[in-house]
Amino acid sequence: MRILGLHHVQVTVAKSDEQAARHFYLEVLGLHELPKPENLRKRGGFWCQLGDRQLHLSLEENVNRQATKAHIAYAVDDLNAWREHLEAHDIKIGESIPIPGMDRFECRDPFGNRIEVLQEHS
Repeated sequence: MRILGLHHVQVTVAKSDEQAARHFYLEVLGLHELPKPENLRKRGGFWCQLGDRQLHLSLEENVNRQATKAHIAYAVDDLNAWREHLEAHDIKIGESIPIPGMDRFECRDPFGNRIEVLQEHS
């Protein structure tokens, strides 16, 4: 018996932020939307393909997103370009504690979910 790997990560936004979340995740980050199963569509939210994994965005009220360490980490091929791209969309960038072998920064999406962006050294 073993865990085979990570299937998906789920983040949440308030119901009133669903359209803004679609803009951020599908347009700003450029993720590809997947069709949700019919029996889950009435709950709102959306799913995205992210390489060979998925990001599920669900609706949830009254969460203190600014206090959580929970996050998704995106591996990228050009960390500086992503920093500039996110800053151009008014996303505040924060520095992360250094980890050997990689450069990284963190930010919050417009809804308070923590995001880490990292690039491994070659």
